[in-house]
Amino acid sequence: MTPTGTSSLPIIDISSFLDNETQNADKRASVAAALHSACIEYGFFYLNIKAFVDLSEPEELTRLAREFFALPQTEKDKLSLMNEDGARGYARLKENVTNGKADNHEGLDLYKPVDNPDKTKPISGENQWPTIPTFKEKYESWVEKMKTLGLILMEAMALGLGLTPEEWVDLRSQVDDSFWVMRVIGYPPLPNDHDGFSCGAHKDYGCLTFLYADPTKSALQVFLRRPGLVGAGTPGLPREQGEEEGIWINADPLPGCIVCNIGEMWEIWTDGLYRSTLHRVVHRGSNYRQETSLSYLT
Repeated sequence: MTPTGTSSLPIIDISSFLDNETQNADKRASVAAALHSACIEYGFFYLNIKAFVDLSEPEELTRLAREFFALPQTEKDKLSLMNEDGARGYARLKENVTNGKADNHEGLDLYKPVDNPDKTKPISGENQWPTIPTFKEKYESWVEKMKTLGLILMEAMALGLGLTPEEWVDLRSQVDDSFWVMRVIGYPPLPNDHDGFSCGAHKDYGCLTFLYADPTKSALQVFLRRPGLVGAGTPGLPREQGEEEGIWINADPLPGCIVCNIGEMWEIWTDGLYRSTLHRVVHRGSNYRQETSLSYLT
């Protein structure tokens, strides 16, 4: 069975959580219930952000990222990971490895700044920013917006789980100043003879991931656990879900939405009720695909 269309993933609109109006209580409860179901059934969903941000903002991020990736290789290499802590900076095409195979993408990784940077310690160096005008400012602004959105979403998830106000306050204290990583990734078309994926199947190990991608379709794929269904897989590529039964579906971009998925921290917090979901990128189109993701690691 080949990947299916976009309609399989639910769309969550949390605009009712953007203010404190008491008349939104019923609406909030309905949204929280839908979110709860999405986290149990999929671990992935679309998040409607039209009421939260000006959509020109993420579009500008895509434009800036394309400008960076279009630079000569020698210019991009000036931000190489080896300059810092091995985590912050630019990774060349096929430098990232998943499941023992080189990924057919290049990327710029940025992490939450730390006090007293020391590049000899893991993830303790300093971010390396392109000199492209407004790049740093625009991306830092996006981080702050996504941090705010993350807490809004967490509040809705807490309501869906039936947490008391006191339990929500305790949970919020664990993520209020979360460590984060932002990945700006560029995907050229996947060569037919490449022994691997654009990005191999993996689960996110943190809390939440927000992904904004350009309009490219049939690239991001999500594995849905469905007992009794065994997909045929993708021709020419290895079976990455092992013996687990289910299907891979496309999670194509939707206008006005970002893709959100829960990480393995939620498995711990909910004692396995919410489960992180395998996902991968198989980009075989003719264009250069661009995405920006921000993940909360705690």
